[in-house]
Amino acid sequence: MKLDNKEFGFDNFSAELAKLKNDQHFDYLVTIVGEDFGEEGLGCIYILENTKNHERISVKQIAKKVGETDYVIPSVIKLWHDADLLEREVFDFLGIKFLGHPDMRRLFLRNDFEGYPLRKDFDMSPEHNRFPMTDEPESDWTSEWNLNQFGELVETKHRLFDTDDFVMNFGPNHPSMHGVLRLQTVVNGETVKRIYPHLGYIHRGIEKMMENMTYPQTLALTDRLNYLCAMTNRHALVGVIEEAMGVELSDRIKYIRTIMDELQRIDNHLLFLGTCAQDLSALTAFLYCMRDREHVLNVMEETTGGRLIQNYYRIGGLQADIDPNFVANTKALCKYLEPMVQEYLDVFGDNVITHQRLEGVGPMNEPDCINYGVTGPAGRASGWHNDVRKNHPYALYDKVDFDEITGTDGDSMTRYMIHIKEIYQSLRIINQLIDNIPEGDFYIKQKPIIKVPEGQWWFSVEGGAGEFGVYLDSRGDKSPYRVKLRPMGLTLAGAFDKMLRGQKIADLIATGAAIDFVIPDLDR
Repeated sequence: MKLDNKEFGFDNFSAELAKLKNDQHFDYLVTIVGEDFGEEGLGCIYILENTKNHERISVKQIAKKVGETDYVIPSVIKLWHDADLLEREVFDFLGIKFLGHPDMRRLFLRNDFEGYPLRKDFDMSPEHNRFPMTDEPESDWTSEWNLNQFGELVETKHRLFDTDDFVMNFGPNHPSMHGVLRLQTVVNGETVKRIYPHLGYIHRGIEKMMENMTYPQTLALTDRLNYLCAMTNRHALVGVIEEAMGVELSDRIKYIRTIMDELQRIDNHLLFLGTCAQDLSALTAFLYCMRDREHVLNVMEETTGGRLIQNYYRIGGLQADIDPNFVANTKALCKYLEPMVQEYLDVFGDNVITHQRLEGVGPMNEPDCINYGVTGPAGRASGWHNDVRKNHPYALYDKVDFDEITGTDGDSMTRYMIHIKEIYQSLRIINQLIDNIPEGDFYIKQKPIIKVPEGQWWFSVEGGAGEFGVYLDSRGDKSPYRVKLRPMGLTLAGAFDKMLRGQKIADLIATGAAIDFVIPDLDR
């Protein structure tokens, strides 16, 4: 999707975006891209979707400079609640203050971090970026910024906690966090009152790194965001570059990419099912899933050479052709897995204890999922048809027959069952393609030095846990001017508070188990 940005001006921005949502039904805020546009100044691009017809548009807003150092844009948090963390991310990396946002704290970087690394004038020298060896300072207060009648920036302080609040920390090191995530949880007895996510413990500055890399060099980074979605993540990045360059892929490439994406989805879902069981102390089910996941990795390794980080897709096609045994082994894998999925249900999914722990736990209805940007199986559990493969087809997804699995209850049990049913659909897609891979080139030769034409593009795929998207701003050079990654897990983490208010503290573990997030994807 080549972006044709709408611009409304600072004074009309809030009213015009309200019209887009309320009058034109652009009710899904896909992402907010913060960017240093150079001479234009700092600003944001908002990518919106109409969930009725799946039309997407983009809006560009340049930040207003106030005084000598401050930049401001009106917040859209009252229109789309996933703007909560998305705006905090922009503030963290670019220093834009969002007027009316009640919680303008850094999101990924330490509170005492100096500067804003996604600005083009940020000093990247090691001397300027030494990591402090002290504890991070924390405050029980946050800031809300607004302009007064004289156009001056005014700060209002808000308490994060009441004086009698009891605060528990889940993480950053906790077995059910699946990595270094910290959920600052306010409880009343055993009931959850509020959850504040703390992110960035393994933030690596991947988007900043990409600005100083050639396009082929950037590819390796997406694999490392999420080893369970290495194929799909890279598919999004090569997809946006190929679309910008006008690369026409052979049918063979499209077939192989679609099959690999679905093998990766099965890999993701098997690990999800296993760790979900493990978090609820069902070790046998975990071992069953890990056993069968090995078979999936074996098939992928034969062609890619890797088990977790495959490094297989490249700009213009594939790193190598499929292994001579790939077709036969993939067919054997599908034949093996189809009856085994029922075994996971027999051991764990249909267990009465599982139902008691997951049913009615962490619920979200469809409007809330859209408002919070909860995509993937977690969003489809509420009835929201958000599958990118259906709504914005890529590769061969418009040529294969498969069902988009949805539910109605929107709880953790439904999320678990959707993962189960999606494995069947992935097997169905693979079986349609595996015997029909056409002859042809596995790679469309590119120039030794790849330069992308000037412009802005967006490309997204259906990852294991939801929509994974890539924004690309090119100035015609061999390196991207700006790359923004839409992680699957950020909006999921932002929805924890909504899911768990009024639930029991033990339900936090069960909900986290049923939300398929991976910390390196979230932190980037």
